[in-house]
Amino acid sequence: MLDKNSQTRLWITRALQVLLALSLLQMMFFYPVKPKPNELSYTAFTEAYEAGKVAEVVITDREVQGTLTDGETFVTTLPENVPDLADRLADAGVEQRYKVARQPWWLGLLPMALWLAVMVGLVWWAQRRQTAAMGFNRSTVRSLAPGESKVTFADVAGIDEVKQDLEEVVDYLRNPAKYKAIGARVPRGVLLYGPPGTGKTLMARAVAGEAGVPFFAMSGSSFVELFVGMGASRVRDLFAQARKNAPCIVFIDEIDAVGGKRGGAAFGGHDEREQTLNQLLTEMDGFGTDEGVIVMAATNRPDVLDPALLRPGRFDRQVPVGPPDVEGRKQILAIHAQGKSLDPSLSLEAVAKRTAGFTGADLANLLNEAAILAVRRGRQQITMSEIDEAIDRVVAGGPARKGRVIRPEEKRRVAVHEAGHAVVATLTPGADPVQKVTIVPRGRAGGFTLTMPEEDHMLYTRTELEARLQVLLGGLCAEEIAMGERSTGAQDDLKKATELAREMVSRFGMGKSVGLMSVPDSDWPGVPPVSQESAAAIEREVQELLAETHRKVTDLLKAHQERLVALAGALADRETLEGDEVREIVCPSAEALA
Repeated sequence: MLDKNSQTRLWITRALQVLLALSLLQMMFFYPVKPKPNELSYTAFTEAYEAGKVAEVVITDREVQGTLTDGETFVTTLPENVPDLADRLADAGVEQRYKVARQPWWLGLLPMALWLAVMVGLVWWAQRRQTAAMGFNRSTVRSLAPGESKVTFADVAGIDEVKQDLEEVVDYLRNPAKYKAIGARVPRGVLLYGPPGTGKTLMARAVAGEAGVPFFAMSGSSFVELFVGMGASRVRDLFAQARKNAPCIVFIDEIDAVGGKRGGAAFGGHDEREQTLNQLLTEMDGFGTDEGVIVMAATNRPDVLDPALLRPGRFDRQVPVGPPDVEGRKQILAIHAQGKSLDPSLSLEAVAKRTAGFTGADLANLLNEAAILAVRRGRQQITMSEIDEAIDRVVAGGPARKGRVIRPEEKRRVAVHEAGHAVVATLTPGADPVQKVTIVPRGRAGGFTLTMPEEDHMLYTRTELEARLQVLLGGLCAEEIAMGERSTGAQDDLKKATELAREMVSRFGMGKSVGLMSVPDSDWPGVPPVSQESAAAIEREVQELLAETHRKVTDLLKAHQERLVALAGALADRETLEGDEVREIVCPSAEALA
């Protein structure tokens, strides 16, 4: 069935077609098609009437239309100032009629008709633009019919706990009577939250595939429009479709775009966002227990969502979706390895151990990059060499730029810088072990030191965070010791170190300035910012923490300067060293860490 705007456009189109048809019929009636008369020159016309061959003429201004005695019609144009033409025609016995040139009646109406046509066209064009701009069309809602989603729980790995929580939702959609018999109510809303790439959207599609019910998906940003009220209209339209197709699943991706906390906006332009959120809250409240409509949503930032959206009765169940552990990464790699030709010696377990912190999207990209590299190298199978290169690409953000010409002085400085990172990471208790060090440029980095934890971490102690700070400052301290001064190559290290130190002081309660208090971010709506005195105290303590770390790292590297120089020399010669080779140079006798 057509909506109101489509019906309006259809009526306008039909009206224009009828007007055009009537105009054509009118022209055919008043101006029937006649045979075209022969065109005579004035000389031939004069000879004809003097010879008595012209029967009658009709003269209009300077145009003469007439009929010869044999019945043939003709037309001629008179020259200017023809004297005594009427008398000569009368002497020749030609019947004469005269007409005054008048403008056809329809020419007077033509400007009005053209104006009317232009106005009708503008109205039709404006309605089309308004329809597209205001989002009345339903094309923004992506719908999947039952059975159309080919993704199931078998295609999702590494997040078994999330599966378990959502299996109840699937079971309810399949067998609602079982839950109603015991008086249980399935959660009306399920919120999936976690870092990007962990599989939140994929899990929602898997739920739709497993349940075999209609699936309506929409992004949070699609609700918020320029025109006030359009977002709320879209929410009503979405849930109206859902109720007609119940039982079904409504999935809102990136819900933080529309579900942010209210009251924190400084400008009236955010009224549209709040109206949309209010409509969403109303629609979720309006669900009955037997409607069979389950709302799922995904976000990377649950902390910015409005509390009214998270209360029981709306998003009853909140499911964290974090990066997978080593066993989960192994399962994810096994899924994405299907259809790829792997070398028999390639161990997915070894790859999983080397990719701590990688999300499901990172692992999928890792295997795809490895497959592309294998094709580029002319190999029939993916080997560990391609996996290592792909890991470097994912971590460093780009391919190796081996063709880049580097001055010897810069190459030595980069080698010293990366050697500083590696030496500090190897000799500092609590630091992640070194996996690889390279001075081959990648992306915007002149080189990088890859450190990976041996086991997955959920919590970090102050000792471990201080060790990470020391590793970050190891590069610039090494430059100061071996090269006499630091360079701009430590920019990214300083940025990360400053952010980590600020979080230790203001977030984790590891500082003295604010004590056991978490300082809110500047983008927390409704929360007053920290006072100027506290902000200044935090900045001073961050500077003191970084300065103290700088002194510790400098003392450590000076105490092991020979090892720093040896590792930098090996890097300058070989460009890339594995973790075992680094430890052999830094700790040749397997001595205990300092």
